[in-house]
Amino acid sequence: MTLPTLFVPHGGGPCFFMDAGGGPPDSVWRPMQAYLAGLVASLPERPRAILMVSGHWETPAVTVHVGERPALLYDYYGFPEHTYHLRWDAAGSPEVARRTAAALRAAGHEVVVEAARGWDHGVFVPMMVAVPGADIPLVQMSLRADLDPAAHIAIGRALAPLREEGVLIVGSGMSFHSLRARGPQVTAVATEWDDALTAAVTEADPARRRERVASWDSLPHARFAHPEAEHLLPLMVALGAGGDDAAVRDYRDVVMGWVVSGYRFG
Repeated sequence: MTLPTLFVPHGGGPCFFMDAGGGPPDSVWRPMQAYLAGLVASLPERPRAILMVSGHWETPAVTVHVGERPALLYDYYGFPEHTYHLRWDAAGSPEVARRTAAALRAAGHEVVVEAARGWDHGVFVPMMVAVPGADIPLVQMSLRADLDPAAHIAIGRALAPLREEGVLIVGSGMSFHSLRARGPQVTAVATEWDDALTAAVTEADPARRRERVASWDSLPHARFAHPEAEHLLPLMVALGAGGDDAAVRDYRDVVMGWVVSGYRFG
């Protein structure tokens, strides 16, 4: 069974866990929470491991975490004290991590491995929702700091064989990420951006899809939606790993005036 690949929104900080008593999040985040909560059940089979690339880890060369029990990195600021004690105690998978590094090296990519960094909130916050039992091992991989779109699509393509080995490849970011632009006055422009991005991502011809998405900054309002590209680049990895499979938008909502989408390949 070949698993699909995913690009998912991870929300803002610990947005799904702001209630110290464990109650539901603010209503604006509930549709995103419901989408994340249904991800594993929507797959053709339960993954044996997850390989995740987050918009919150950039390194000069692609870096793969090979640790057995990564800690959590609370890399957000100004949130309630209890959110710095959240737990998601899944295991790492050194075997999948080393398989990932080997696949990348075989394709000519420079790769570094490390075992010290904790999982950032682009990993553990959505995974607390998607895999609340923390019972699927996870490996985190960094973005390359140059944020080259075509290079990240190529990185994803090198990882595609892992899909046939029970590994779910997930890009975690946000399809719109402009922290200074919020509110209903942003929605019309965000909609135009989202429509253009979705048209590129779901292009039926795989080669043309890769070309259009690699040229994302030529789309309408691209640099308004992403003044910096790090939250969009996980999409490139997921798209590349999706190969020639069909692409669909399987989530769309308006959050803080932003139009936010999630995508599935295969």
